[in-house]
Amino acid sequence: MEKLVVVDDDVDTLDVFAMYLSLKGFDVAGQGNNGKEAVELFEKHKPDIVLMDVMMPEFDGFYGLHHIKQLNPDAKVIMVTADLTDETFAKLHSLGASEILYKPYEIEDIVSTIKKITANETKVMA
Repeated sequence: MEKLVVVDDDVDTLDVFAMYLSLKGFDVAGQGNNGKEAVELFEKHKPDIVLMDVMMPEFDGFYGLHHIKQLNPDAKVIMVTADLTDETFAKLHSLGASEILYKPYEIEDIVSTIKKITANETKVMA
């Protein structure tokens, strides 16, 4: 069972994500509301995957992704954004995002993206 940390400044979205992922069999070890909390939760829980929104007040997802990758360059971080600009895409890739999900999306896309990342991890390790 994959251990996840979910980070979003929208409390309703965060609760829905966490509940849905728990129902799908994932261990949601922590929930946060900004990039700084994402880093703290990553250090505390050592999750397999972090699912994080990009645009958040104070400490955004760029901050969270950058600092998580400093702690562990191999960390798996799925970024979620409604920003379709090339600049954001390039910045997320340069910071090492594992995947980018664009809003709006089907909630099942999250599960398939998590499974894709864990399947690729298994292939690499095999």
